[in-house]
Amino acid sequence: MSKIVNGSSLQPLSGSKPKQIVLLLHGYGSSGADLIALAPHWRQALPDALFLAPNAPQRSHGAGYQWWPLAAFTPQALAAGAASAAPAIDAFVDRKLKQYDLTEADVAIVGFSQGTMMALHVGLRRAQAVAGIVGYSGMLTGAPELAHAKITRPPVLLIHGAADPIVPVAALHAAKAELQKLGIEVSDHVSPGVGHSVDPEGLRRGGAFVVEALTPRR
Repeated sequence: MSKIVNGSSLQPLSGSKPKQIVLLLHGYGSSGADLIALAPHWRQALPDALFLAPNAPQRSHGAGYQWWPLAAFTPQALAAGAASAAPAIDAFVDRKLKQYDLTEADVAIVGFSQGTMMALHVGLRRAQAVAGIVGYSGMLTGAPELAHAKITRPPVLLIHGAADPIVPVAALHAAKAELQKLGIEVSDHVSPGVGHSVDPEGLRRGGAFVVEALTPRR
């Protein structure tokens, strides 16, 4: 199994020991340094949260990283890819929970694009439910197997640009329908005219969702 050993992080604004973890999973060909940019917008409302944006274990073409190689885009290939990358993320989460004496209820997982595929794959299959999952510009992989898998049902927020040329916005609607079939509470937002990126409204909604998911538990 590949191991996650590095990336970007932002310590709690309060200066205290972390009481929550916001795990940020980047997209294909990117890095944790990209997604950690969300943290400064959210940390004021989560002063005791540790923001972790690890680099995926594999190098992609160029200077970035990948959770798995995007050689094929069939549902089967995407599901297999996410499954192959999941153990590294699970091990990383396990280490951090032990390090800071926290539980899954103290963790929110946020993904972008390929990172959203990982956030949904890992977040629904943890032994205990995480506080919530935010997926930007991504999709749900392995939907057929979820009906038979042992899953948890954390609340999910899906956000997508209406003009996304990389992952069509139809992926949001498909993911929402599949998750709701499983009894998972799903909210969503489509940003008009936005491509494969996060706009200010998507940023605001994601932050509000993470704050709401984590705050009641403290």
